[in-house]
Amino acid sequence: MGRGRLPVVYAPDADERLSSWAARMAPFYAMTVSEFVAALGLQGQDVFDLEWRLSEGQGALIAARTGLSPEVVQAMTFRELGSAARMMIARKDRFLCPQCPDGLHRKSTALPWVFCCPVHGTDLQDAAGATLSDILGADRFAELETCAESGAAHLDSWARGARQGSLGAPEMLMVLTSRHRRASPPSVAEQPRMSLQTRRDYHEFLTTPILRQALTVVVPEYDQVAPVLAKPVRPGLHALAQGSLLQCFALTVGIGRIVEEPVARAIDVLLASDMDGQERVREALRSWPLALRRRISARFWRVERDEKACQTAEKAARQRQSHKYRLIQSQKYRYRIS
Repeated sequence: MGRGRLPVVYAPDADERLSSWAARMAPFYAMTVSEFVAALGLQGQDVFDLEWRLSEGQGALIAARTGLSPEVVQAMTFRELGSAARMMIARKDRFLCPQCPDGLHRKSTALPWVFCCPVHGTDLQDAAGATLSDILGADRFAELETCAESGAAHLDSWARGARQGSLGAPEMLMVLTSRHRRASPPSVAEQPRMSLQTRRDYHEFLTTPILRQALTVVVPEYDQVAPVLAKPVRPGLHALAQGSLLQCFALTVGIGRIVEEPVARAIDVLLASDMDGQERVREALRSWPLALRRRISARFWRVERDEKACQTAEKAARQRQSHKYRLIQSQKYRYRIS
């Protein structure tokens, strides 16, 4: 190719990312993507680095070679996202839209909190072709959508570097991914129905300890449908960056629920935790604002006090009932021997 304007240039599709556009253009000129990028005047540059942060000069080079406006070129990059969100961007679509052409990758679908195609409005699918509605059931998915939208809005604001109030997405993810109980093998409820011989054959699976994380307390719907060995997620932001479709949706719902009721959700997790788990959850909560932690501590103390009072009352009632039963039995015995 010469140094002038390229004779044929594909127009970028709606919400298309720079790496996708370059990958569509390169075969037309019988080049690899790196060769095509070099032909645009950007030798030695990685297309994924370019679409993350494209300088004005680099954008002007691409515009001059293609005839696209600098604004259209910049629109194919992730310039609107803050540096902390870079780890969230997948190199290709995380989840698949059945109506999008093969090889076309959109900016929105590179983010783990987007579950609907921005162009076609269809639910995204995992690698097996299942949608969230298929995995969770249509009714349960519909019930969770509002919380998911709230969580996605919060994550989107965080990714763009906007102020989020007192509690940010990374702090909530640290709590959601904290281990609230010690690892334990699958419970009977978590195990599939199988014969005695099959249980013997899968003894190793049935006795494998599974990490128990706060996500299953905040989003019990996830605990009900997730495959037992796939329930654990990675810690913190890595949980979203490397999660499956179901895991990312559950984490997004969890963030939405914490945004609505941070104190109540923290209390739920602490009450469901064992002694070691409470320490780990409290450690994760240390990144939360002090005022919020004080409210959590005060309410948790009241809940524990009320729970102990209830247990004491129940114990006293059982003792009275036992005494009454022994008295009746004693009277019956005296009646028989008299």
